[in-house]
Amino acid sequence: MALNLKSLGTRALSAVFFVIILVSCIWYSYLSFLLLFFVVSMLALYEYYRLSKKLNASPYQVIGFLFGILLFIYFSAENLQMYVPFDANLIRNIAGGIIILCPSFILIKALFSTSPTNLLNAQHTLLGIVYAAFPLALLVSLPVTIKDGAFDYNYFKVLGIVFLIWSNDTLAYLGGSIFGKNKMYERVSPGKTWEGTIIGTLGTIGVGFLLNFNHTYDEELVWPSIALLVAVFGTIGDLVESMLKRSAGVKDSGQMMPGHGGALDRFDSLIFVTPFVYAFLKIVVF
Repeated sequence: MALNLKSLGTRALSAVFFVIILVSCIWYSYLSFLLLFFVVSMLALYEYYRLSKKLNASPYQVIGFLFGILLFIYFSAENLQMYVPFDANLIRNIAGGIIILCPSFILIKALFSTSPTNLLNAQHTLLGIVYAAFPLALLVSLPVTIKDGAFDYNYFKVLGIVFLIWSNDTLAYLGGSIFGKNKMYERVSPGKTWEGTIIGTLGTIGVGFLLNFNHTYDEELVWPSIALLVAVFGTIGDLVESMLKRSAGVKDSGQMMPGHGGALDRFDSLIFVTPFVYAFLKIVVF
C-alpha cells in the first residue's frame, strides 16, 4: 500500500499541536489546566452520547451535561476560592448536594418518558457521566494542595501521569511490533499482544522510577506505583474504548484531532486511570 504523505503530514501536525496545547495548559496555571480538561470532558461526554445513539439509546443529554458541569464545580470550587469574589465552598456544597440526586433525576426523567427504551436511555445517561465526566473532574483536584489557606498547584502531578501514559503506549507498541506473537484480546483490539503489554508495563515502571528525580512525592515508590496503575488500567481503558467503538460500529469516537480521532480516542487511558490513581493517592499518600 502506497504511503499517504498528506495523511501522514496531517497526523504529525495535529499530534504536535496536541502535545503543545496539552503540556502548555497543564504547565501554565491551574486555570488553564482546569479549562482544558473541562472542555475535553464535555467533548468526551458528547462523543459518548453519540456512540450510545448507535447502540439504540437516546440519552438525556441536557441532564448529562448539567451533572457533568456540577462535578467540575464540586471538585474545583475550593481551588478557585482565590480567583472568585464569593464563597466558593458554598457553591461546592450546593453542587455536591445536587449531584447526590443525579440518579433520581435520571430515573424520574425515564419514568415520565414515553420511549420504549427509557431504561436504556437512563443507563446510558448515567454511564456517560460516570465514564466521561467524573474521572476528569477528579483529575482537576489531583495536583492541588491547600494547607493553612495556602494554595499549591503542582503541575507535575498530572504531567507525570501523562508522560507515563505516553511511555506505556509507545513501549507497548514497539514491544508488540518487534516481539508480539500472542494476541491479548483479539475480539476487541486485534493489534494488542501480551508481549507488547508486558514490555510496556516494565518500561513504564522504569520511567516511574526516573520521575522520582522530580521529588514530587516524599516516598520513592509512589511514582513507580502510579506507573503500574497506568500500565494496567491505561491498557484496560484503551480496550474499553475500543469495545465501545466496535459495538457502535465506528472507527473513531469523534473528529477532535484530524487523523487521531476524538476526545475519547486521545484520553481513553487517562479517563480510566485517573480514579485508580486518585484512590491510591488518597489511601496511601495523602
